[in-house]
Amino acid sequence: MTDSTDAPSPETAAGATPSAEADGFAAIEKLNAENAELKDRLLRALAEMENLRRRTEREVADARAYGVSAFARDMLPVADNLARALDSVPPEARAGAEGWLKSLIDGVELTARELQSALARHGVAKLEPLGEKFDPNFHQAMYEAPHEALPAGAVADVVQSGWKIGDRVLRPALVGLSKGAAKIAPKGE
Repeated sequence: MTDSTDAPSPETAAGATPSAEADGFAAIEKLNAENAELKDRLLRALAEMENLRRRTEREVADARAYGVSAFARDMLPVADNLARALDSVPPEARAGAEGWLKSLIDGVELTARELQSALARHGVAKLEPLGEKFDPNFHQAMYEAPHEALPAGAVADVVQSGWKIGDRVLRPALVGLSKGAAKIAPKGE
């Protein structure tokens, strides 16, 4: 019985030609290059998937935060009209109101508060710029007038309330700006 092994005989190993050896090295180099290319493509695909995951998370978060923007923008005139209705009732008439008039005023106040709390639950907030420095990102200047107590460039009057959702402006506040204190012309001699 002969013992057979898979190892080449010394004659076969010694008789290997240089071209066969070069072909083997070339094949190994080709496989190494292909392996490196596949590894690079895999890493790029993984990076692309990670970027896609992050971008999708950001878009979903934006959709949650700002998805109600169009509806909220449509509700702003309703809030404005309720505020105008309440502002049109003089304080002394409000204090002396009885019966159905008191119920009407209370109902409008309750409706205005409920609308503002519903908007607030969805991240919509009213801008209160009175006395603040003018910011063109949140305010739209309508006019300038002298104001004794405020420095130039400060918001002296709010013509129409502004609103924002998150950090985005739904509607800028329409404001009147202070020119500073009125300058008194010197009296001529």
